[in-house]
Amino acid sequence: MSLKAFHLVFITAATLLAFGFGVWLAKNFFSTGGAGNLVSALLSFGAGIGLIVYECYFLKKTKDVGYL
Repeated sequence: MSLKAFHLVFITAATLLAFGFGVWLAKNFFSTGGAGNLVSALLSFGAGIGLIVYECYFLKKTKDVGYL
């Protein structure tokens, strides 16, 4: 597995983790309340969006590099 392929897998996993954590915190906020849960959920969703933007940038930057 090339460094590019590993990078894509790792960033995709980190994105899914960020969104999953955000959903978990949002559910926590709606069931128990607490401003900390809401702020953390919004930050997690922001991190997930930032990772998607970074992955698009990375793919555009390395479009000439092969996956193997």
